Amino acid sequence: MKKMLYFIYMWLIFMPIFLVLTILTAITVIIGCFLGGERIFAYYPGMIWSWLTCYLALCPVTVKGREYLNKKQSYVFVANHQGAFDIFIIYGFLHTHIKWVMKKGIKKIPFVGAACQAAGFIFVDNSTPKAATKTIEEAENRLHDGISVVVFPEGSRTYTGKMIRFKKGAYQIAVDLHLPIVPITLNGPYDVLPIGKLNIHPHRMEMVIHPPISTDSLNTSHKTLQELADKTQQIIAADLWEKYK
Repeated sequence: MKKMLYFIYMWLIFMPIFLVLTILTAITVIIGCFLGGERIFAYYPGMIWSWLTCYLALCPVTVKGREYLNKKQSYVFVANHQGAFDIFIIYGFLHTHIKWVMKKGIKKIPFVGAACQAAGFIFVDNSTPKAATKTIEEAENRLHDGISVVVFPEGSRTYTGKMIRFKKGAYQIAVDLHLPIVPITLNGPYDVLPIGKLNIHPHRMEMVIHPPISTDSLNTSHKTLQELADKTQQIIAADLWEKYK
């Protein structure tokens, strides 16, 4: 009975409100950034949109470790990628100015793509080594004055709830700019909305923010970057719920 009631709520109440909120948020971001308020409008409308989405979806969020962050410091955040709600948790509850590194295909989504471009988010292009290098350079140019970047090193959402091996792009950015890396463990989004599904399931979610890892003394060799990627993956895995390990 509860599942049926939630199904009705989701399609008759949640989805219409979510679509309206998404369009209004996108328009606000586009206009605000166009008028020169990127620092404010690239972050706060999206943060409110994400918080409201979790609230309306009846998915409570618990956050641990926010005390490790300094709002004046730029970071490279790396997180496991369980599902679509990963974005809402991080955007809505991290409480830090961020730029997203996202797939190029998001540009094609009406309103959302234009808003992401206006907000200065970075679109990944791995079509050629030259294009991939340009993506990293663009991300590096965004990181200043306490602006951070969020990357999902797995590259795509998990199909099983369990992590796959992390790629090195995020770590290249951190080492190049000598920025701290902050691992983030996400629990629950896979249960709410896994890849390939349309129906949302109410479920509690959790974000664990781990202490920053300094990159000041590291070099950009392939071995160093992969070791760093593996280290952060182990840190993230340690706080995964048992069913995701």
